Amino acid sequence: MESTEFGHSMIMKFNEKVEYSAEGIVSKRVLQKEKGNVSLFAFDKGQQLSEHSAPFDALVQVLDGEGEIIINGKSHHLLEGETIIMPANVAHAVFAVEKFKMLLTMIKSE
Repeated sequence: MESTEFGHSMIMKFNEKVEYSAEGIVSKRVLQKEKGNVSLFAFDKGQQLSEHSAPFDALVQVLDGEGEIIINGKSHHLLEGETIIMPANVAHAVFAVEKFKMLLTMIKSE
């Protein structure tokens, strides 16, 4: 079933498609395919995704605010407009230094 919120041939502003939730993390799936998916996230200040790994190369684009991405134990601070790639099968975590929104594009490694 196709989402009407993220339909084909629609112009949208991703930053407006996900809202913050007090003391929470909100995620919305934009696209889901066999080889990967695209999701939007909104993190309230202080929220986090604990360390984990996945069989996907993951591109993080910060849409709003400030986040910390930890990849293989190394911290990276990102601001609105900045992007980082998290390699497949490498431990990573996400922490909201301030409220922040991100677009996550994951592509399965062969």
